[in-house]
Amino acid sequence: MSVKQPVLPILALAFLAACGPSAEEQQAARDEGIRFARADSTAQAEVLYDPAGFDTITWASPDSALSRGTTVFLYSCRRCHGSTGLGDGDLAQEHGIVMPDVTAAGWQFAGDLEGIRHRVFVGHESEMPNWGLHGLPYRDVDAVARYILTRLRGE
Repeated sequence: MSVKQPVLPILALAFLAACGPSAEEQQAARDEGIRFARADSTAQAEVLYDPAGFDTITWASPDSALSRGTTVFLYSCRRCHGSTGLGDGDLAQEHGIVMPDVTAAGWQFAGDLEGIRHRVFVGHESEMPNWGLHGLPYRDVDAVARYILTRLRGE
């Protein structure tokens, strides 16, 4: 048995590793796959979104909608948007994700119940989940949209 025999497989593996994609290229490919998956999910949610789904929702009182909205926000939104909607949630901070301040005067959905419902249901390609695809029924989407407008924004 020759001592040089194990050298050939080791050299072949080193050659293959050197010819393959770098760690940065592999990470870029993973990131691109994630971006594609998010865009695809957002497109699917957009197709499924139906504003008429909110037409039959009734609440026993405005307070019952806000109570449910509080629960939904704290369970589904708080980790990114923060408990007061400032965009300072622990998950967002931990991962360096910039979240909008939903209480800001210039927030794009200020006074727009339908716009908030749509964004919550469909999500966004960047970081926001497609809650309509991830288990929030129209009733909960409506409740959290009302909570954001009334309790967080004071509208």
